[in-house]
Amino acid sequence: MKKAKLVTGQESVEGVLDEIVFYNPENGYTVAKFLPDGGEEMTVVGYFPPLTPGEVLRVQGAWELNPRFGRQFKVDRFTLTLPASAGGIEKFLASGLVRGIGPVLAKRIVAKFGAGTIDVLTQDPERLREVEGVGAVKLKEVRRSWAEHQDIRDLIMFLQEHNVSTNLATKIYRQYGDRSFTVLKTNPYQMSLDIWGVGFKTADQIALKLGLDPASPERVKAYILYILEKDNEQGHIFSLAAEVEEKCVADLEIEAGKAEQGLADLVKAGKVVAEDLSDGRALYLPFFHQAQEEVVRAIHRLADLPCRPPDFDLDQAVAATEAAQGIVFSPLQRQAIRESFERKILVITGGPGTGKTTIIRAIVDIFRKWGREVLLAAPTGRAAKRLAETTGEDARTIHRVLEFQPKKGSFKRNESNPLRGEALVVDEFSMVDLPLMFHLLKAVPSWMRLILVGDKDQLPSVGPGALLNDIIESGTVGVVRLEEIFRQAKESLIVENAHRVNQGLPLVHAPRNSEDADFYFVRQEDDRKVFQMILKMCSWSIPRKLGLSPLSPQIQVISPMYKGVVGVDSLNTALQARLNPGGEGLQVGTRAFRARDKVMQLRNDYDKDVFNGDIGSVLHADRAKYRLFVDFDGRTVAYEREELNDLTLAYAVSVHKAQGSEYEAVIMPLLTQHFIMLQRNLFYTALTRAKKLSVIIGSYKALWIAIKNDKPVKRNSLVREKLARLSGI
Repeated sequence: MKKAKLVTGQESVEGVLDEIVFYNPENGYTVAKFLPDGGEEMTVVGYFPPLTPGEVLRVQGAWELNPRFGRQFKVDRFTLTLPASAGGIEKFLASGLVRGIGPVLAKRIVAKFGAGTIDVLTQDPERLREVEGVGAVKLKEVRRSWAEHQDIRDLIMFLQEHNVSTNLATKIYRQYGDRSFTVLKTNPYQMSLDIWGVGFKTADQIALKLGLDPASPERVKAYILYILEKDNEQGHIFSLAAEVEEKCVADLEIEAGKAEQGLADLVKAGKVVAEDLSDGRALYLPFFHQAQEEVVRAIHRLADLPCRPPDFDLDQAVAATEAAQGIVFSPLQRQAIRESFERKILVITGGPGTGKTTIIRAIVDIFRKWGREVLLAAPTGRAAKRLAETTGEDARTIHRVLEFQPKKGSFKRNESNPLRGEALVVDEFSMVDLPLMFHLLKAVPSWMRLILVGDKDQLPSVGPGALLNDIIESGTVGVVRLEEIFRQAKESLIVENAHRVNQGLPLVHAPRNSEDADFYFVRQEDDRKVFQMILKMCSWSIPRKLGLSPLSPQIQVISPMYKGVVGVDSLNTALQARLNPGGEGLQVGTRAFRARDKVMQLRNDYDKDVFNGDIGSVLHADRAKYRLFVDFDGRTVAYEREELNDLTLAYAVSVHKAQGSEYEAVIMPLLTQHFIMLQRNLFYTALTRAKKLSVIIGSYKALWIAIKNDKPVKRNSLVREKLARLSGI
């Protein structure tokens, strides 16, 4: 791609913003038409806050020649100014920038005050009452809007002097209003707590530019909270005090005493909870300490409650279900079904092909015949949909079961308004994190049975905790471990190899030139050749083998990492170019969305009824209104300009994003450059996403490292220990 060439040196131009051609809300990148004083219209490009046509700017930058768009002015810095001429003032006020003033009223105001209009608005706004159409209510609205306009202008100019982006300045003003300067000058770290997208590093850069003492208590405390938040993002429920203090001393270059004092201040203020351990101290953000304590108590309470036996012969009911479904349950399956009726809380765990879904169907069938309601839930929309398809019963996300209220940010179902039914079955429980379990258990009443089904060998939840393994290892809850692989599943190399992975054994490969196998390992050490093989398989060989479109959501590339030649980012760009080339779309930062693209939702959106990890296909890219229409399983969902950051390309996804989903075919690169991610549970999770075909491309060394590395990163959690202690184990 040809780069733009600079054609002149630095210049400064003043004029009026005439039209916004393009604006990227992600980073503020703007393309606009600009009318310089006494000159012809020009195109300016640069990074700006949200601007309105009619704004008067002084821009500094240089002309460049863009090979596609021609001559344009690239802006390095700008300042907002106010128009001086009567004509300029009228256009500025008519732009709608000042609420309450439209084109008609703007004309009247300027006709009355002329070039002195700005002075009137700033110094003596009461005089606006002299203009026809300006009453007490209108005057109040105009005064408030003009004051806000001046405040944000001053804030932007102030922060520009300290090299802070205008986009961030706008966010700061929207959060704090006329308190912005006070917050910035007294404790800029407050922004990291209050403004989405502003972390400690951004706040710290601003604070240091504004001259705050690098060893100030505010900086130390903000950094401690930042470390705790980052540890939560890594799956830890708590952090270790010694490690936190050590990081503070090293990263902030301060004395150990200042780190200790900052931590003591946070504990005293209730912003951090400290708990003594046998070998140190655990530090929690308050919510996670509360959640851990209450989850442990709730699980212990359920495990300790007596369970009312059903008023029918359970063995006969199981036999009747076998006859109806035309199957014979194994002894462990029978045990799992029986204990689902005999215990208040039960864990059922097993790998692929061990019959977990068959057990859920049987449990639901027997409860229904008993005349009792059973709720089926899963942590994600994808997992819930799959549960519904495999059981033939209604299944919803845990958020839906708990009746999440997006506008309130809370759940309707809780201890005051518990769930109704005899039993709740939660599938894919390995994906449930501590916060979600906290809310779930609050809504489970004493009369309800809770049946947790999952594969303990899969990756733990993305969020904090490792609940499935912690509950199993605590020894306080009934657990049925399914180990037998059933006859039909035994014929699958995917299933056989998944179990071999868990045993640390070499994989079984399909015979060379085999057409019917469902698992292949293709040896290739060169990452660029792996890259090309993936492109070829996705565009031709796999669609041909399975009779699918290359753009089918049932063909999925799963990569262990985001960066690198065969990382998620690189593969998405290349697969889009290969499978869906050309066509106009919408540019959002570095991403382009076109009609027919495979895209993924990045966060739960309950208003749209789409969830983190849902994959859809772009139906239409509306360039005029800058919005996208996406098909999710036959349902069209619209995305406005400011919502496009919720989407990403999904030709390739990470293992965590694929968790809970199944695809007809999965292709996975596996190379030694992925060393940090070569873990048994990660490889096992990726392998078991495939239903009909799994292709691993890479080196034997990387494959063997992944199989042998059965030491996933330990998560800081006390759920297991606290459960065992409560139960006297």
